[in-house]
Amino acid sequence: MSSRYLHTMVRVHDLEASLKFYRDGLGLIETHRMDSEKGRFTLVYLSAPHDEADARANRAPELELTYNWPDADGNAETYSGGRNFGHLAYQVDDIYALCQHLSDMGVVINRPPRDGHMAFVRSPDNISIEFLQKGDALPPQEPWASAPNIGEW
Repeated sequence: MSSRYLHTMVRVHDLEASLKFYRDGLGLIETHRMDSEKGRFTLVYLSAPHDEADARANRAPELELTYNWPDADGNAETYSGGRNFGHLAYQVDDIYALCQHLSDMGVVINRPPRDGHMAFVRSPDNISIEFLQKGDALPPQEPWASAPNIGEW
């Protein structure tokens, strides 16, 4: 029996804030979207740039953002992180440049890339995101080498 990774689904509270983070911050590309009037939800599928062709052709590998619409009274469902969900991980070309870009956007770098290899941030919905440097670790450099951890990651 064989299997193929399709997507990871993350429920989000604010679709626009999440798209700003994943699309504008991380550089993910929206491959398709579905609005369900009857189900009262929106699904947005995103891929990493290197996976875009596969995602468009095969609908995999992708990140699915699920936004459940508020009820008729404007009440939205509250989500909390489950302990069974660890983190999303992305390989990046330049971990320092990405962390600086996100920091400039106001994103807290919870686990800075002190080692030139790994960093963690949190999405607007408190999902832990891991970044791993493509290839060998970059040489340590400031301000990251001496930056402390902030909060949980």
